[in-house]
Amino acid sequence: MSTISKKICLVGDFGVGKTSLIRRFVERQFSDQYLSTVGVKISRKTIELAAKSEEKAQNLQLMIWDLEGHTKFKAIAPSYLQGASGAIIVADVTRQETIDHLKEHLNLFLSINSKGFIIIAFNKSDLFDDEKMDKILTTYDFKEQVQVLSTYATSAKTGKEVDLIFEQLAHKIVFPE
Repeated sequence: MSTISKKICLVGDFGVGKTSLIRRFVERQFSDQYLSTVGVKISRKTIELAAKSEEKAQNLQLMIWDLEGHTKFKAIAPSYLQGASGAIIVADVTRQETIDHLKEHLNLFLSINSKGFIIIAFNKSDLFDDEKMDKILTTYDFKEQVQVLSTYATSAKTGKEVDLIFEQLAHKIVFPE
């Protein structure tokens, strides 16, 4: 089986857990230590995507770009976003301003990759009860944006929905219909 390679980006404000989500997905690890990403860090993970009935299964190497979340970085962010097939846009549910900035990140990504697919991750959901998380997911569903596949309550710490967000994005990139 051949392997194809696709670029995806993790985008969001600083400290929302982009690096932690990637570490959980790629390395199956979590650390409470906060290390700020400088510029961009690229991780790779190959996954096998099960195909729908008439299609063959496909190996996909995800090139996962972890973009710095600081505002001074915004001027060069567009060059890092170029060529991405998809993005996971991350907010920290404990910091409302990161949720308020989701639309800005979404618009920036789509201005560069108009055909790209997006997943919204409300990270650190382990710090809230289910009722409060349901309210956030209902309030910020982004259904008006065709490119937004879904919104999820994620936790890099517990692993909740982490594999799902990467795998759903990967599947849509490879099998768009």
